[in-house]
Amino acid sequence: MHLKLMGRASVAVLLLSLLAISHFSGAEDPYRFFNWNVTYGDIFPLGVRQRGILINGQFPGPDIHSVTNDNLIINVFNSLDEPFLLSWNGIQQRRNSFEDGVFGTTCPIPPGKNFTYILQVKDQIGSFYYFPSLAFHKAAGGFGGIRILSRPRIPVPFPDPAGDYTVLIGDWFKSNHTTLKAHLDNGKKLPLPDGILINGRGPNGVAFNVEQGKTYRLRISNVGLQHSLNFRIQNHKMKLVEVEGTHTVQTTYSSLDVHVGQSYSVLVTADQPAQDYYIVASSRFSSKVLTTTAVLRYSNSAGPVSGPPPGGPTIQIDWSLNQARSIRTNLTASGPRPNPQGSYHYGLINTSRTIVLASSAGQVNGKQRYALNSVSYVAPDTPLKLADYFKISGVFRPGSISDRPTGGGIYLDTSVLQTDFRAFVEIVFQNNENIVQSYHLDGYSFFVVGMDGGQWTPASRNQYNLHDAVSRCTTQVYPMSWTAIYVALDNVGMWNLRSEFWARQYLGQQLYVRVYTSSTSIRDEFPVPKNAILCGRASGRHTRPL
Repeated sequence: MHLKLMGRASVAVLLLSLLAISHFSGAEDPYRFFNWNVTYGDIFPLGVRQRGILINGQFPGPDIHSVTNDNLIINVFNSLDEPFLLSWNGIQQRRNSFEDGVFGTTCPIPPGKNFTYILQVKDQIGSFYYFPSLAFHKAAGGFGGIRILSRPRIPVPFPDPAGDYTVLIGDWFKSNHTTLKAHLDNGKKLPLPDGILINGRGPNGVAFNVEQGKTYRLRISNVGLQHSLNFRIQNHKMKLVEVEGTHTVQTTYSSLDVHVGQSYSVLVTADQPAQDYYIVASSRFSSKVLTTTAVLRYSNSAGPVSGPPPGGPTIQIDWSLNQARSIRTNLTASGPRPNPQGSYHYGLINTSRTIVLASSAGQVNGKQRYALNSVSYVAPDTPLKLADYFKISGVFRPGSISDRPTGGGIYLDTSVLQTDFRAFVEIVFQNNENIVQSYHLDGYSFFVVGMDGGQWTPASRNQYNLHDAVSRCTTQVYPMSWTAIYVALDNVGMWNLRSEFWARQYLGQQLYVRVYTSSTSIRDEFPVPKNAILCGRASGRHTRPL
């Protein structure tokens, strides 16, 4: 590990923190060290110079490679001129929401300072990504792939691929993130994005090399700002094998809808005549179809890509809904542990509570806002988790958002949903708008038990999949439709539930789920990290004694 960016004090704090985490997690789990310098830099993804956010000079940032239960020690030095945080989409931060890297849990890293994240990928496998969570930084880069491999003796339901590629797709604006942020701060909607990127490059800007007859794993994540994207490869089929940490029934698709914030793993066999083939990502459900291409390049290629890129679905909702319903859990495959994924019979557990969340858009004080159950989230001056831990009053009110839509107009508040540790709850996302929505819950995977058009009612449960629904952390909700999830609240903390449509998240379409227990045992939740940055009304408080 390179420590040139760290002062002696930072190293000392880091070493003390490592001693603490080894006490909590068991010293047998390996450590992986990362030292990242976050800077601005010129990038040209769509042929126009922009100010991007780079990690160690890279756009996108470096991949994180890990194995189940690894401890990841990630020192982030903020060389920007504004506060910065990274969050870890899909990493569950078991018992440790302090490290989640969103403003509700973690104080920002000041300019010119560093912070060392101490994460454990406890009981997880699969494909995820990290991203910058503050100030619309996500529109400038700072994102990268995360992969968690199974431990050596845990069976994986497919042979080792010949290669394993991260494929980050997403829509992109030519405007700098500061311009987009100012647009939103002034109460306006964003225009449509200008294009789509694959691994930070525009059309045909990146190639994936393959050898004839071999099979490769592609880990596809939609790291964009709003558009659902369809992904396909000219003349090649894709076998879906994993979704956000769950091994799936191995269904073959000619194209795959990847909604914003989602991650999928597919196997692709190089079984066609040796040449170059188009890889295509195009926008779904959009008034103007945006398309970009990359190249699948055979090592013995006889020539460049030819013909038009293959077309894909554009506005067809039923096509996408049927595909979503076909994505199911492989019940006999192992997950992060050797026991089969189907050994947890979620369909036999009675839910203790139903929460229905309906989105809305509107004006508050003449400015555009977005809301859930009429509450448009505003961040307080202190991270909620720190206020909770230090018992600082006046920062938030548990239960400040209702369990059901109120039907009233949008209003501003710091919305915190109060829930109980170990409850098993049903959450319904009701979408009465004419766009596809996408929702992510930090700290958890949940079972996507149902989705359909119209209004959800209790009778909708009759069509739930209570046998092999996929377990994931990000789900879509189709226009004028609903999606229902089951989630076992087994992870104490303060967890962000948000729209992945990034302008909507920024303008209030999010909340925090407070999963509460009166227990103070570290078996239920870790204390605040020794190296935690303390800000707002938590400034001057003390973390744990050394």
